Amino acid sequence: MLIPRQKTPDLSLPTLSGDRFSLSQENSTRGTVLCFYRGYHCPICATYLKELERLTPEFAERGINTIAISSDGQERAQAMADKIEAQNLRFAYDLPLQTARDWGLYISTSRGKTSIGIEEPALFSEPGLFMVTPEQTLFYGSVQTMPFVRPHFSELIGAVDFAIKNNYPARGEYTDAV
Repeated sequence: MLIPRQKTPDLSLPTLSGDRFSLSQENSTRGTVLCFYRGYHCPICATYLKELERLTPEFAERGINTIAISSDGQERAQAMADKIEAQNLRFAYDLPLQTARDWGLYISTSRGKTSIGIEEPALFSEPGLFMVTPEQTLFYGSVQTMPFVRPHFSELIGAVDFAIKNNYPARGEYTDAV
């Protein structure tokens, strides 16, 4: 389990732009939002990522980078980026499933074709949303066991604004006996 205010696992993945995403090398004032999505096969992911695409400039205004990440290969990641007409949102692909587990993500098995007729991969990770500080510590985290009921990006922006204004720390860091 990831712990707020503690260092997160590193991530180093290829991106659709041809660069390599490396969490430890991110250059942002306030951090990076990592949006782990199920893959091209998921219509809910497409809707969700379209919203992140729309709000990426607002995150950038606050000194926060964004990236969408999946275990899909390059071709399927590109198909998703094309589907949501990505202009601002970066896409990383080839997320190893063990790395997904290291981030606390749940892994699912294929159930065949989805409602939009796209085959699910044999194994893939379920969604997760994280905000990591420039020091690579966890500020915010949310994971799902299925594609439904995800955090709203506009609420995350509001929370970031509150945290900035009030110097509000990451919470949930207590790990001693209860």
